[in-house]
Amino acid sequence: MATTVKVKKKRLKIKTIIMFLLIIVLIVYLFFFIFSGLINTKIKNIYIIGNDILKDDEIITLAKIENYPKILSITSNEMERRIKTNPYIKSVDVKKKFGSQVYVYIEEYLPLFYNITNNKLVLENEKQVLLEETFNDIPILINFVTDENVYKRLMDKFVKINDDIKQKISEIKYDPNEVDKERFLFTMNDGNYVYITLAKINEINYYMDILPTLENKKGILYLDSGKYFQIFE
Repeated sequence: MATTVKVKKKRLKIKTIIMFLLIIVLIVYLFFFIFSGLINTKIKNIYIIGNDILKDDEIITLAKIENYPKILSITSNEMERRIKTNPYIKSVDVKKKFGSQVYVYIEEYLPLFYNITNNKLVLENEKQVLLEETFNDIPILINFVTDENVYKRLMDKFVKINDDIKQKISEIKYDPNEVDKERFLFTMNDGNYVYITLAKINEINYYMDILPTLENKKGILYLDSGKYFQIFE
């Protein structure tokens, strides 16, 4: 009788081992199946968020994912590194999300003005980018700034102008006089002109507050020395 019990116990142990091995094999197979699927899964959707200057396809090309490669064949860090080589890029964050989707979050350097003398766009970090296409609502520097230090200060000080005021400036002309070598003339897109000096460039941010006091008249607003308005005759 004791011998029969021992045989049954051995059979139960064998069945348990076989079941355990089958479960292990199944888990390994499922893992291999899933891993194999992930390796061969290609990027399905690419979303570019936050860009204004660069087009979506330009950013996708920079990241080298225009052919929608396998999702695991390229890392997020690698895509970020490639995109950052563009001078317009201030920051970039690439996220891979469920469903083989890639999200690219972009922050660009803001353009300050276009220098017509060298065909370059000046960015907020003072980098100058050779322009291949026109930009709307960007002030245009129409003449050469003879003093290099003044030009550097112009780039530095122009950052302090509010974005909504920048859009109202049509042209920038370097117009020094005997008193002030940092004097500029802004042509506004409403038909007015504003003389400004770099030391007082913050004054242009109050242009919209000054405008109602001009009583819809056109002329030259002097903000470089005092604040007075010369009406066109």
